[in-house]
Formats: sequence, C-alpha cells, structure tokens
Amino acid sequence: MTCSKVTILLLVFLISTVTIAYAANFNQDFDITWGDGRAKILNNAQLLTLSLDKASGSGFQSKNEYLFGKIDMQLKLVPGNSASTVTAYYLSSKGGAWDEIDFEFLGNLSGDPYILHTNVFSQGKGNREQQFYLWFDPTADFHTYSILWNPQRIVFSVDGTPIREFKNMESKGIPFPKKQPMRIYSSLWNADDWATRGGLVKTDWSNAPFTASYRNFNANACTVSSGISSCSSTQSNKNAWFSEELDSTSYERLKWVQKNYMIYNYCTDIKRFPQGLPQECRMS
Repeated sequence: MTCSKVTILLLVFLISTVTIAYAANFNQDFDITWGDGRAKILNNAQLLTLSLDKASGSGFQSKNEYLFGKIDMQLKLVPGNSASTVTAYYLSSKGGAWDEIDFEFLGNLSGDPYILHTNVFSQGKGNREQQFYLWFDPTADFHTYSILWNPQRIVFSVDGTPIREFKNMESKGIPFPKKQPMRIYSSLWNADDWATRGGLVKTDWSNAPFTASYRNFNANACTVSSGISSCSSTQSNKNAWFSEELDSTSYERLKWVQKNYMIYNYCTDIKRFPQGLPQECRMS
C-alpha cells in the first residue's frame, strides 16, 4: 500500500472517530417529558421521534438551560395530510415574564405547503409573528433549523439561509431576551381549532399516528447551572457566534426569502395595530 493511500485511510479513520465522538446523543441531551410512550429515542440515541394520535401528542425538553448560543437541529416533518398538526420547536424560559424564541411548523393538506411560523417573546410579550412557506418539501428529508442568539440579535435560519433577524433595540426601550436562561422544547400536538386555514380544516385521524423526526442536534452555547454560566465573559468573546452578525451575502439571502416566501409579517399588519405598528417595526 502506498504512503498516500495510508494517509487517506488514516484521515478517513480520524474523521469517522471525530464524528462519532461529537454526534448528538439524545439520551444525554434531552428528556422525554410527555406522550406516554409516543416519543422514542432510537438508533443508539442518534434519532428521536415524536408521534401524535387521537389520544395524545408528545414532547421533549433539553436537560441543559442556555443563555446565548448557536443551536441546530435537523427535523423531518409529518408527511402526507398533516392538516391541523403542529410541530413546535423552541427555546423558552419559565415564569410570567418569560422569554421565548419559536419555530412552529403548521401542517396542511397533502400537496399544500407547510407554514413555518416564527415568534419572539421578551419579558412575556410576543405578538411578533412572521410566517413563511419553505422552498422545499420539509417532509421528504431532514433539514437544519437554526437559532443564533447572542446579545445583539436573534437570527432564524433554515439550511444555513437566514429567514428572520430580531435585533437588540433595548436602547430604544424594546425588551430583548438576554437575562433568562432557556431550555429547548419540542412537541407534536393537535391544534385543529386554529392551525390550518384558521381551524376550517380538521385533523384526519385516519392518517394517525403522525410522526416527526429529529437528528443531529448541536448546541454551541453557554449552559447555565444554578445561575452560573459555563461561559465567562472572556470565553464568550472568543466564540465567533457571540458577536456574529449577518454579512452582506447573508443579508441578501434574508431579503430573498422575505421577498419570495414570507406570507405574514406583523410589522405590516396595520389592521392588527390600528394605534400604530410596534416600535421595532418602525425602526427596522
């Protein structure tokens, strides 16, 4: 065997061992919180599935709490007629003045596109919905849904393409999530009173059980335990994501998504806010 072939085989071996060492382990990272057996961790803890039937949905949450980070999860959504099902994947703190960063996937009739619903809550105030169609079938394969959360901004991304940015505008009196640690939550549940065409389309239980799948979780983030962050200020500043912002290319991709795939933006909903649009809308 030539030296070059040995080198290549050694590199392949090293890459494979690194991949194994850093692959997501759902048993280590998450707890199944409800569903009475409908949520399952499979494939040596590399895959997690949530299921919904007429009796119940299911859900899980992260073992860790996070205060800033870059968090990725690959999801494959409920296929076929998923009308009135909701797959929620979000970060949230606790309490009456909670913070939250939401992805929600609203199912639809076969052949119709899913609606990706996003929202940001700060100190218990939300009402910041933006909704999108996706430029691919999210039920055919896994796709990566990411949240970048640092002290300056929150960026929602799909397969590396930013779709929404919520900037820190505390200097203008607009609360921003930056003090409360949040866990990751996900659930699959029935919302036939509102999720599809305002509740006109009901869940077809003949298609149950409905199943969504998760893999390749990654959190490059600061964890919080007993009020203490795993990141000191000097460590945080060494993490690229801690000060990451959209460059010109990413900003153009964001605008492309919003021009072609955004179907609702609270910042343009004059009927909803007859007294005037929220302050952040007037400033962005």
